[in-house]
Amino acid sequence: MWKNRPSPATNWSFFDTAMETADSRFAADASGEAFPSKSAAVCRLPSAICRLCPGGNLVEQKRPIDGRGQYRPGSGCPPGSGLQFEKIVCSLSFLHVPVKCTEDFSFAFCSFIPSMYWSKTLIPTMKETPEGAEIPSHVLMLRAGLISQVMAGAYSYLPLGLRTLHKATQIVREEMNKAGGVELLMTALCPASLYEQTHRIDVFGNVLIKTDLQRGGKKIPVVFCPTHEEEVTDIVARFISSYRQLPITLYQIQTKFRNEERPRFGVLRTSEFIMKDAYSFHTTLDSLNATYKKMYAAYSKIFSRCGLPFLAVEAESGPIGGDASHEFMIPSPNGEDKIVHCASCGYAANTEKAEIGGGDRALDASILLKEIAELDTPGAHTVEQVCKFLKVKPTKLVKTLIYLADDKPVAVLLRGDHEANENKIRKVLGTQKLELADPATIERVTGAPIGFAGPVGLKESIPIYADYTVMSVVNSVTGANKNEKHLVNVNASRDYTPTKFDDLRNAAEGDPCPRCASELLIRSAIEVGHVFKLGTKYSECLGAKFLDDDETQKTILMGCYGIGVNRIVAGLIETSYDESGIIFPVNLAPYEVVICPMKIDDEKMMGLAQVLHDEWESRGIDCLVDDRDQRAGVKFKDADLIGFPLRIVIGDKGLAEGKLEIKWRWEKGSTMLPIEGAASTIATMLDEERNTSTHFRASRDI
Repeated sequence: MWKNRPSPATNWSFFDTAMETADSRFAADASGEAFPSKSAAVCRLPSAICRLCPGGNLVEQKRPIDGRGQYRPGSGCPPGSGLQFEKIVCSLSFLHVPVKCTEDFSFAFCSFIPSMYWSKTLIPTMKETPEGAEIPSHVLMLRAGLISQVMAGAYSYLPLGLRTLHKATQIVREEMNKAGGVELLMTALCPASLYEQTHRIDVFGNVLIKTDLQRGGKKIPVVFCPTHEEEVTDIVARFISSYRQLPITLYQIQTKFRNEERPRFGVLRTSEFIMKDAYSFHTTLDSLNATYKKMYAAYSKIFSRCGLPFLAVEAESGPIGGDASHEFMIPSPNGEDKIVHCASCGYAANTEKAEIGGGDRALDASILLKEIAELDTPGAHTVEQVCKFLKVKPTKLVKTLIYLADDKPVAVLLRGDHEANENKIRKVLGTQKLELADPATIERVTGAPIGFAGPVGLKESIPIYADYTVMSVVNSVTGANKNEKHLVNVNASRDYTPTKFDDLRNAAEGDPCPRCASELLIRSAIEVGHVFKLGTKYSECLGAKFLDDDETQKTILMGCYGIGVNRIVAGLIETSYDESGIIFPVNLAPYEVVICPMKIDDEKMMGLAQVLHDEWESRGIDCLVDDRDQRAGVKFKDADLIGFPLRIVIGDKGLAEGKLEIKWRWEKGSTMLPIEGAASTIATMLDEERNTSTHFRASRDI
């Protein structure tokens, strides 16, 4: 009942005056989303929005008496509409108002939009850093009351965190829809048989969460889906059979599961997470390429709207399959991934994919080639141990790795300070399967145990592939293919002849850019999105085929596009915080405005806070009133910790001068704004910032 309205709102004459000046007429649909139309009408009340069924009519509010309000059609009622409104009881709950309508509109409804008070929601902020929290996003999400840990790798989203998560989700949904995506929702549980058909049940290994359902005395093996390639392809195989039904892009925003053995970094690495995964289906490669470009562009818009300083980097497809891939990364010191970036031309790739520019690979002819010699190296079988024993740098050592390529042994040579890139090696060798050889194979091929292999004097004649940098290592150290012995002064071409020189390693800091020859940088980053061209990997396994226009049955081509929604929030916080707390852009903030009346027992302060709140809520601006009986410093610190973009302070001095104090989270100082017209002015400022993020991006150097 009205007697249960928020206690500060006791002066009804104050609100009657506010009602007269408020903009009380605007169009809205039944869901409450404003749009310019005469198909519905809304009457703005101090504490509620009453929305009517389509009909073009307005309603007026009569002052509630004893908890009842009389509603009647306004002058805009269409003649003969037959609309009749009954008396309703206004209370702090959702109300449904029955109406009669000759046009088959059977209901209108009054949805109570409660004023959001800090004291009426759950915001458990913390002063101290929680135990076990390691990185800024983890610390701040816990301290700001966005999340609560249930167990290792599992978090509950509290009201503020859920609001932010919903906003990120909505941005993703809007851009996916604009790009032509069609939303559906698949099951979190999937029959294990689908994963067996694609062989991913073995590829995922222990990461895949598996269980058996007991049904009628039988065990039904199921998995908790980490991704949904199998299920969506099965759906398409059932319902799409003609080229006329293609292309189509299906997407969902769904909870995923994976058995994360080392969950850490808050919501960045968890066993349960929310993901937007989309899958496109095509008849031709040109069609797939066109959709891939659309998804790439949509992702760029999504992450820009979320205020993320992202880089789109070239990537390997990995075990998910496919022949083209990009990752969307947020550069961050706490990122678990490494990316290669050229600041000069913008080239970016992950370390698995990154190409390496030519540089100086030729042998320096001025250096004297010394005579090869064998030395004892007892107990030295790693690069570090050999370099220490022989007093040489890793750049002077050539290490020999023995691989099994499609079960056949090959030798791969790298400089001592470089790491092998198995994806590159696999492509150069043209093999499907590549793995390091077992100890028995290594000893059979080299004549020595692990740690002493070299290109000179191998026991079996096998192909030798050398990285380009090996070409320029003069008088190098290699294994002697004898236990606890190494060779010195070994030189390519003179002492051994590689089958081929090629790029076989991960890029390193300072390597030449493959595009412009500038030096490459290695940066830590957080992966937030990934797009793939899958080809026919899944459609072949699961029988997703179509009849072409010539009645020929063909296999459907696929693309795959994923976004970690939780990672949008955590990634934003990792790159947007200061010593006081989170700095949210307007688009992702749980509330865009926090109103801080300095005295909650002051009727004028609380009344003005209520009017501002209601006016902004009516304009679609999320607003929170801090009605706690706390000192100003406590309120301001909590507001900064949570990261509300705009803080409005209502104090004695400001009221006396007819002004409000406003402060943007990313600015050092505050400004004063006249109360008259402030609601409209601030709403315009917020709308502009929501659409452009100009000031937020400028403050973060994005």
